[in-house]
Amino acid sequence: MIDASEFIFAVRLMNNPDGTCTFENGKIPVLKPMNTTTFWISNKIEEWEKADHPAPRRQYVVTLKGKVRFKVSDGSTFLIEPGFILLAEDVEGEGHSWEIEEGEKWERLYIPIAENAESFFIPDPK
Repeated sequence: MIDASEFIFAVRLMNNPDGTCTFENGKIPVLKPMNTTTFWISNKIEEWEKADHPAPRRQYVVTLKGKVRFKVSDGSTFLIEPGFILLAEDVEGEGHSWEIEEGEKWERLYIPIAENAESFFIPDPK
């Protein structure tokens, strides 16, 4: 049996073949070297970010402060809060939208994944 402390909860945004966006819950292993390119921190929010949009690149988004509700193409939603990792891989099509659920700010790290690199995301069993 695998110790749950060896992973961090994650949600992956991804494209369906028809260009719509969906998500799945899973996990990412801790202490695993990951091939990333750089990172930056943001606490700014622009209005276009709240409307439907695809991710600009494959990236991890790590929430530091705030709770944010994401919505995908079929209207399903999920909540991201500190301690969760969002893996944004919906880089084409309709994309996703989001809104702040709790707090006034969403402080986050954007960590782009190097091109063709493994994300190490492990989906929950269906």
